[in-house]
Amino acid sequence: MDIWLAGVGSWLPDAVSTEEAVAHGWYDAADRDTSGMRAVRVAGELPAPDMAVRAARAALRRSAATGLNPDDFGALLHCATYHQGPDGWSAPHYVLRHTLDRPIGAAQIGPGCLGMLAALELAAHRLAADPSRDAVLVTSGDNFSAPVVDRWNSSKLFLLADGGAAAVVSRRGGFARLVSIGSASAPALEELHRAGEQLFPPGITVGRSLNFEERNAHLRRQWEQGTSAPSVHFGEVVADTVDRVLDEAGTSLEKVARVCHTGYARGALHSIYLAPLDIEPSLGTWEFSRDIGHVGAADPFIALEHLWTRGEVTPGDHVLLLAAGPGMEVACAVVEITGEYADDQTIDRTNDMVKEDDR
Repeated sequence: MDIWLAGVGSWLPDAVSTEEAVAHGWYDAADRDTSGMRAVRVAGELPAPDMAVRAARAALRRSAATGLNPDDFGALLHCATYHQGPDGWSAPHYVLRHTLDRPIGAAQIGPGCLGMLAALELAAHRLAADPSRDAVLVTSGDNFSAPVVDRWNSSKLFLLADGGAAAVVSRRGGFARLVSIGSASAPALEELHRAGEQLFPPGITVGRSLNFEERNAHLRRQWEQGTSAPSVHFGEVVADTVDRVLDEAGTSLEKVARVCHTGYARGALHSIYLAPLDIEPSLGTWEFSRDIGHVGAADPFIALEHLWTRGEVTPGDHVLLLAAGPGMEVACAVVEITGEYADDQTIDRTNDMVKEDDR
């Protein structure tokens, strides 16, 4: 059974340049030069689920050509890497209410920055298991403008950016066919994202900031004092997983047209993806992502939309979607572009796929 991406969409707020951040004293000039980042997207007070809703509406409109309607959807899978709203409230059902507005299941998916690829795999499994529904809506949204988050300095690996993305996963055809998908984890590395912090009470409940650099410094002190560093090299996990998924797709990196990856800064992009895979930045989406930042789980799909809508990938091209996240875990998928992009102006914006409203 073939699984397709019937539509993809994103929503990004305005950019704040790293030059401006340096001028305001938010970001160190040396860090800017090292990172290679030119700008990040900042949403201010716009809630993360609303960005997911806007992205979902674009993806749903683009999927209308396949004949899908809201009753054809069996689930909504929403991804988030940071807090979405009130405790005890469901962001996935908010997104559902303001898009498909049908009484179907909605769930939040992790882990972290590879959430949308994990959700894509889950959506494919669901469609294979349940023939009664032909589509699943996958969404993502994050806003890191909270007072306890310093988007410019929380990590040397990336600059946190705000935005949303969405994809319609379907059995009825679309602009890209899912050829293969897979993931792998290195649980021995899970400590990298909690080092020095207690599990209870959760940091956010006592006003602790999201600061990966503090955790890295804690680990370095431990290693200097004689604690053994993990023997697992995450780059090898990335390379092995990509090789396996490409092999399952019957292709190779040499035949892949582009790689849509996490929006890392230059050093992390090289050490986690480019060097292990022995590829050049031009094969990826670095020149695009360095003006966006790291939008949580949304990055590979924002990049895919960018390439497809600009004709940088065309029918017959294979594209590798790649993301890594806490755990440590890596996920990737190979999709084959099967349809040309049709200008959004040709889309019937009165179709009943999307619930348009003012909140």
